[in-house]
Amino acid sequence: MDSVDLTSGRDLRDELVQLMHRYGMASQQLGAYFAQKHGLHPTDLQALIAVFQAERAGDPLTPGRLGEAVGLSSGAATAAIDRLERGGHLRRTRESPDRRVVHLRYGEPGMAVAVGFFGPLGVRSHAVMDRFSRPELTAIRRFLLAMTEVLTDHHEEMKRV
Repeated sequence: MDSVDLTSGRDLRDELVQLMHRYGMASQQLGAYFAQKHGLHPTDLQALIAVFQAERAGDPLTPGRLGEAVGLSSGAATAAIDRLERGGHLRRTRESPDRRVVHLRYGEPGMAVAVGFFGPLGVRSHAVMDRFSRPELTAIRRFLLAMTEVLTDHHEEMKRV
């Protein structure tokens, strides 16, 4: 990629798109390896990531919201939740005043497996981010948020076609 002429805005944009594709592919390959190594279906991994992110944001998912987040029918979401619960990767909780509402939480055994596998990647990622200034990271954040929004909007539009 070093041979790309970065003096042209178009070349830089093209290279950024290529780099995002490469990053996405590397991320998918690592996720697929983790899933395969731990006997998980790729959809189960997506579900775990959604549960983890929601829990981290302080807004745990319900089974219905998990299905929406991952694009699963109610039955498929329940099957994935059952598999993940049996494997210790997540647990169902009833913490709402309405005891019928079920929230999904990351299970301790599953968290230990994830931390053991992805923990070293977190250390390496933080080391890379340490090489950037706060204003640079802020610009990267804005860029990634905007690109994710465009991707999500396009996906939603394509589902309506």
